[in-house]
Amino acid sequence: MGYLWFSLSIFLCLSYFSVAEVVTCSGIVPMRYRNDKISITDFGGVGDGVTLNTKAFREAIYRIEHLKRRGGTLLYIPPGVYLTESFNLTSHMTLYLAKGAVIKATQDTRNWPLIAPLPSYGRGRELPGGRYMSFIHGDGIQDVVITGENGTIDGQGGVWWNMWRQRTLQFTRPNLIEFMNSKNIIISNVIFQNSPFWNIHPVYCSNVVVRYVTILAPNDSPNTDGVDPDSSSNVCIEDSYISTGDDLVAVKSGWDEYGIAYGRPSSGITIRRVRGSSPFAGIAIGSETSGGVENVLAEHINLYNMGVGIHIKTNIGRGAFIRNITVSDVYMEKVRRGIKIAGDVGDHPDDKYNQNALPVVKGITLKDVWGVQAQQAGVILGLKNSPFTGICLSNINLHGMTGSRSPPWKCSDISGAAHLVSPLQCSELSSAQRASTCSNYS
Repeated sequence: MGYLWFSLSIFLCLSYFSVAEVVTCSGIVPMRYRNDKISITDFGGVGDGVTLNTKAFREAIYRIEHLKRRGGTLLYIPPGVYLTESFNLTSHMTLYLAKGAVIKATQDTRNWPLIAPLPSYGRGRELPGGRYMSFIHGDGIQDVVITGENGTIDGQGGVWWNMWRQRTLQFTRPNLIEFMNSKNIIISNVIFQNSPFWNIHPVYCSNVVVRYVTILAPNDSPNTDGVDPDSSSNVCIEDSYISTGDDLVAVKSGWDEYGIAYGRPSSGITIRRVRGSSPFAGIAIGSETSGGVENVLAEHINLYNMGVGIHIKTNIGRGAFIRNITVSDVYMEKVRRGIKIAGDVGDHPDDKYNQNALPVVKGITLKDVWGVQAQQAGVILGLKNSPFTGICLSNINLHGMTGSRSPPWKCSDISGAAHLVSPLQCSELSSAQRASTCSNYS
């Protein structure tokens, strides 16, 4: 018995230290316990996959908003399929999906609400004018949790994808989840699937945690980005699996002259222990970066069957800056291109953008990146009148596919340094100058 207790003590001690060693940013927003709990069934919710539950969701959230229970309220979604139109969340609430619970968007798009374009975009991202409200929406709220036992939020995006393909859209498609002008948000332990457009979009937000989520969409579904922090600060994205038709994570901050005028950067973004696949990028910055993007850390990333592993993208007319970006400990397999940093990517909202608004890109550190079956190692193309500086590569191994005819690197209008890069880096990145060139950004 003494040996058993000793062994158990050792196990618990090792378990404690192994848990303690997990680095996480999720503590920026503490998980809230809600004493007050209600169920969607209390408001007539029926989880048969046929009954429309819009009235039940809106009444339940109206009750949370107006009764204002101390510490907030948990709205419980029991097992079942709850069909509904879009709805707004409110402050001090938890939306809790039980195991087997599905909140499913209606495919009737005729009455879908329209909202104003984002001021930092000046118009809908796809079309001029307004945009369809996200399926689950929050504006100007705080202390909100979406969590549960890996229940599902299903956007049933097929009808929207087909309208995009057939060019019959009247306005920009809805995101699956969008928080605007909000703070202290947690999204965890939920499956998101089949978003009409971007999946999770915090815009003009602060203190946002996205952790332990699964995001799924077919690889040919248009613009189904996973998580897009946009003109937001202190965002933590961790321990998630994303497989979609577009970038897994894309940090943004507004579009051309509208983003420049709005002037709100994305900063303090951490992306850690994310894995997934996409025909586009794994970790992306941009291309909408007109408010600026700075202080981004992405680490421990695993990517499979990708278009581009790491993609930092901007364009003439974007202005602003992309600076102090660190991406490390990345494994990628079967990628068209391992790394792309370029100043000629992305479209424009209109012809009013300032062609003299050139982005300043500096302090980009990529280290400990390992790739196999990469058709091309990388492309790093700055702008002639605004060269990219402080591009620092360290311990990069991107092994090509047999018979690939592409040159391993293509570079222009950049400066920086490289150390232990295979295949050998382009000549613009000097091995000798690494210490002096990169010390300011490491």
